[in-house]
Parts: sequence; C-alpha cells; structure tokens
Amino acid sequence: MGLMGDGAKLLNTRQNRGRHGPTGDSALPSAPVAADPGEPRDALGVLAPPAPALSTAPAAGLAALLPAPRVGDAPLPALAAGPTTEAGEAADTAEGVPVVPAVPFELPDEDALALREEAEIEARTRRAAEHGDPGAMSALGTAMLRRGDLDGAEPYLRAAVQHGDRAAANNLGLLLHQRGYADEAAGWWRIAAVAGSASAAHALGRHFRERGDEPGAEYWLRQAAESGHALGAYALADLLDHRRDSAAERWFHAAAEHGHREASYRLARICAARGDTHEAEQWFRQAAARRHRRAALRLGNLLEERGETKEAAHWYLTAARDGEAKAACALGFLLRDSGDVDQAATWWRRAAQAGDGNAANALGALHAQEGEPQTAERWYRAALEAGDVNGAYNLGLLCAGQGRAAQAEQWYRKAAYAGHREAANALAVLLLQHGDADGAEPWFSKAAEAGSIDAAFNLGILHAGRDEQKAARAWYERAAAAGHAEAALQVAIALQRDGDHHGAERHLRCAAGGGSPEAAFRLGALLDGRAREREGAEGSEAFGDEAAEWYERAARQGHSRAQVRLGMTAAQRGDVQLAAHWYRLAAEAGSRNGAFNLGLLLAREGSEPEAALWWTRAADAGHGRAALRLALLSARRGQLAEAQSWCSRAMACGPAEVTERAARLTAAVTQELSA
Repeated sequence: MGLMGDGAKLLNTRQNRGRHGPTGDSALPSAPVAADPGEPRDALGVLAPPAPALSTAPAAGLAALLPAPRVGDAPLPALAAGPTTEAGEAADTAEGVPVVPAVPFELPDEDALALREEAEIEARTRRAAEHGDPGAMSALGTAMLRRGDLDGAEPYLRAAVQHGDRAAANNLGLLLHQRGYADEAAGWWRIAAVAGSASAAHALGRHFRERGDEPGAEYWLRQAAESGHALGAYALADLLDHRRDSAAERWFHAAAEHGHREASYRLARICAARGDTHEAEQWFRQAAARRHRRAALRLGNLLEERGETKEAAHWYLTAARDGEAKAACALGFLLRDSGDVDQAATWWRRAAQAGDGNAANALGALHAQEGEPQTAERWYRAALEAGDVNGAYNLGLLCAGQGRAAQAEQWYRKAAYAGHREAANALAVLLLQHGDADGAEPWFSKAAEAGSIDAAFNLGILHAGRDEQKAARAWYERAAAAGHAEAALQVAIALQRDGDHHGAERHLRCAAGGGSPEAAFRLGALLDGRAREREGAEGSEAFGDEAAEWYERAARQGHSRAQVRLGMTAAQRGDVQLAAHWYRLAAEAGSRNGAFNLGLLLAREGSEPEAALWWTRAADAGHGRAALRLALLSARRGQLAEAQSWCSRAMACGPAEVTERAARLTAAVTQELSA
C-alpha cells in the first residue's frame, strides 16, 4: 500500500471551470458604470433628444425649466465623455444635435446628400442661435460639446440655460464636469433634475456617490431609476449591491430589461449564485449577445458543463477575440479534448501572454509531455509570476521527475506555504521518503485539513505504520467518505476483522466501484462465501453470478488471485483453454499459485517439460507443492540427487502435508542412493 501523491497529476486542468468552477471575475466596481454604445444618449447616457425647432418666441426663466419643442431629426451616436465599462460603454453623453463631420471627397451620392443635409441643418441651427433661439443655442452647444469644443460650446449652453432649457442645463453640467468643476456641474444637474431630467438625476447621484455621500446618491439615483432611466437603475442597483441589499436585484432587472449589458451580466450572476441556472443562462445570453466578454465566458462554462461543447466553443471564441484571457484558456482545453493540440496551444499561448496562469500551466504540461522540460519550466515559471501557485507545484513535480529532489522540495514548500494542499501532501511524501516522518506529519495534517483526500489516506498509512490503529482508521474513514477507493478498502478490511460484514460490503462496493482490484476481489469472495453458506455448498468451487462479475473485474485489472480463482472455476467446468488463459496471466505476473496450477494443467495435457518450467518458477517463489512435484518428476527420471534437493526445498516451504510427503520421498531416495 503506497503513499498517495508522489506521482500526482499536473495541475493544469480547468480550475476555474467546474468542470471548471469560478471564472475568476474581478471584484465588481463600486463606481457607477456606463451605458451601452451605439445609441445616442443625453448627458448621463439616456437617448439624446432630436434637434430643437427654430423659434423666435421668448423662453421662460430658470425657475421653469421645460423641454424645448423638438423636431424629428434623428441624432447621431452621442459623445462619450466619461468612464467606460469593460467593453467600452460610454458613461456620459450630451443632449442635442448630431455632430456634422467634414464631407470627404468622392463619397457615394446618397452619403454626400445625407452629409450635406446635416450640414444644412447645423447651418440653420446656427442662424437660429444667432437670432436668440434658446433651443437652437442648446442644440449648437451640444454639437460643439460632442466635437470636444468646450470653449465654443460653453457660451451657447449658458445662454440656453438662461432661457430655461433643461437639456442645456444638463449638458452644461457635463461640460463643467469635464473641466474639473464638479461642484458647479452638480449645481446645474440639480436644476435639471428638479425640472424632471432623469439623466441629470443620474449624474447627480453619481456625483454624490463619488463624494462618499451614499444617502444623497441613493435619493437621486432612485429618482432616475423610477423615471425609467436604465443607467440610473443600474447605478442604484450597484449601490444597493455594494451594501448587500437584496433590493439590488430588482433594479438590475429593470436595467437589464432595457438592454443594459452589465446589468444583465450581474443579474445572471445573482441567479447563478442562488442556483437558478435557467434564468442565469438567459441573462448571460443577453449580455453576451451585446459583446460582454465575461458573460460570454460564463455562458460557455454553463454550456460546457452540460456537454454542449460546440456552442460553448462559440462563446469562448467570441470572448477570447474580445480579449478575455480565461475564455482563450477554456477554448484551448476544448480544442485539446477534441484532439487539436496545435490550436489548443495557440490559444493557451495567447491567454498566457495576457497573464492567465492556468494557460501557462497547460502549456508547461504540454511541453513536459513532449519531452521539453526546459520549455515546460519556463511556462511554469510564467504561471507562478502570473500569481498561479500551481506553477510552483508543477515545478516541484517536474524537478522530482528529473531526480532533482532538493529543488522539488523547494518548489513544493513555496506552493505549500501559499496554501496549495497537494503541494503540502507531495512535500510530506518527499520528507517521508527521506526518513523524516516527524517533519512529514505536520504537512500531511495541513494538507488533509485543507481537503486533500490523498493526505488523509497517507496519514492513515503513517499511523498504521506506528501501530496506532484507532487514529489510522479515523483518517481512512475520512478519506473514504470523500471517495478515496484505497481508504475505503482499508476501512472494509478493518470492519471484516470486527465481524461487521454488511459494513465491510458497503465499503468494498465503494472501493471496487472506485477502481480498486483488491476490493473487487474481496467483494467477490465475500459474496461467494455468503452464497455458499446460503446454499450449503461450502465444498463447491462454483460461485454466484455477482461474485463471478467482481472476480472477473478484479482479474481484468490484473489481480492475480482473482485470475487463479477464475482459472480454477474454468478448469472445473472442463474449459481447459480458458483455465490456461487465466493461469498464465497470473503466472506471468508472478503468482506462484498461477504457475503451479498452469503446470498441473499442462502435465495433464501431456506437456510435462513445459509444466516443469512453471513448477520451477513456482518452487523458486516458495511453493512447496511445486517443489514436491519436481522431486517426484526427478525421481521418475532417475535423477535422484536432484530429487533429493527438491525434497529439501519442499520440506522447507511446507505446508505440513507436503513436508510429510517430501520426508517419505527423501527417505526412499536416500535408501536408493545408499543401496
């Protein structure tokens, strides 16, 4: 019974996928996040209003800020002027007219006409603004703000707000915020928010949160959210989620319903955390469809877990192309599993170069398998530099495989001190192999307490070696409860010694199901004995169907005693060919009983010389009956001295009846030799 862990598997599998488990999402930002790109937005991200109509009517004062009359001109995408999300979502945009770019040469007729029309619209707007139209001033200031012309935009926006234009107040706040005058910006946002601007309320809420005033932030963000403002709903949800308030889910849902991809992603995570996989998948899909790369990664994880690898690969590829290193790593594993190792290495390399330690470990393992230890070591070091402690563990395994025990111990210690439980177990095995049992035990304990099943089993071996059976059994039971087959076998053996055959059977079934050939053989023997007692056929060589199944399973796994047992049963049925097959397998694996029985079978079939070869092998391994057979064979051939030598061997090996027969044969041979 050997220690577990000295030949441990390289930790280059998906650890993070459940099959992979967690995806490594970074902590969610506490600051408000921006809107989706591709839609015209007002100062804090809502849809920007169309350009104002031309008017010469006088406007109301600041106390009556009302929306100016609008015409139906469709605006171009809004100006991004604030922080962005992980896929570039703009946080702050300006209300008003679209930006009119310069007309390039040789444009298609339709494009040239469209740009000419937009230029004419801006020209009319400018003329109206110069004639004092507040809506035109607001629209022109907004257009300049979008182009980044803050100096040109400010006079128009200030003039518009003096005539009561709510959008201008909002966008003037944005301009001032960009210039660093946050308090003055907040003043204009407050005016616009009081007048009913949801986007200004959102901006004001963000301002208060940046200042650490969470009650004020919540008040204004709630005003924006309850007005149907998607960014306000998301920012409110983010604030509530930061405080672990369950009401956050409602507002994430509201923002997600309006297509906010970050809200969809975070709502999906909430659903996944409570086990609602179906709903989580729906929201992950919505976010992923809007190019949220971490949502695409998580969607790929879900699909891979349920075996839909083709679609999982699609989403991994989508996320990987958008720069998600973990998705590139996961795609590499899918490609490797499908047999495309070269493409897997390509994606692993891309992920590793982006700082993914798991991908670097996978590349290291790949090169180690290809017999390139230096390259493997380089990638393992890269994994360690990326913060993946598996790199140190794998370096230890690599050094141990090369016989560099001192370096292996160094790397195992580094990983073990960082909390790597299998490294702690491997370090303990190494110390125990060097005779330092006292130094090994604390590391075994540390690894076992951290959840290493192998370490728990090894502690059982350690205590059993000291004849501390109670402690050994406790650790075996702990490892067995976690599914360790060899530990379950040890518990079963202890239960059999105690006479608890039902408990022993339960553990033997676990161990045999876990791949232990010895457990399969013992389970077959237990069932066989129970069947014999029930049928009163103790002397019979036959056994029940289930016992036969377990014997055969053990035999196919190379268990020599099971092979001999199957050979004996086949011989009893007269199936000499099958009996010889099982005996030969056992004999070639070193079973002396298999060699002896194969010799008997061959002798009965008339192949006495070959039988003698197998009996010799059995006798050399200490089989007394084989030595006696060789003594009889030598005596019949007249080789009396050789017969006498085999008799001596038989008497030394036993058992008692063999010793008695060998003694009589020795006396006869001695008498013959002295005659």
